[in-house]
Amino acid sequence: MTPVVRVQAEDFDPAAEQNALTAGRTDVGAVATFTGLCRSEGESLSALELEHYPGMAESQIEAAANRAAERFTVDALLVIHRYGKIAPGERIVFVCATSRHRDAAFDACRYVMDYLKTDAPFWKKEHRVDGGEGEWVDAKDADNSAKARWES
Repeated sequence: MTPVVRVQAEDFDPAAEQNALTAGRTDVGAVATFTGLCRSEGESLSALELEHYPGMAESQIEAAANRAAERFTVDALLVIHRYGKIAPGERIVFVCATSRHRDAAFDACRYVMDYLKTDAPFWKKEHRVDGGEGEWVDAKDADNSAKARWES
């Protein structure tokens, strides 16, 4: 099984992506998905801008997805990550894992998301509603703690 990774500016439809991943498959016992949305941060953000190095981002996400697929025995794994300016309420990321059993699908989704939040090569800049200079966003301590559970 080779995970599918897409880094794109365009929005995506999570239901359509899940249906495409599972169409005609009767061996799937579990599907776990995660859809990440842009938050408004208390109505202070007009957008979050994500930058990446084309090619490098895909390669590193593929490596993480391959580690997840091997570690958790999933049947299929899809990772979509957007870049560009994304407004509050819009989708940023989608992870979908299928497996024979739920634990593998859940764990693969969590593993990939923990990687994306901490180590994926994206640079995130806040754009403020008031026009003020926004901050560059780094991984939070909670994100690093979540990732640490996979390092044992």
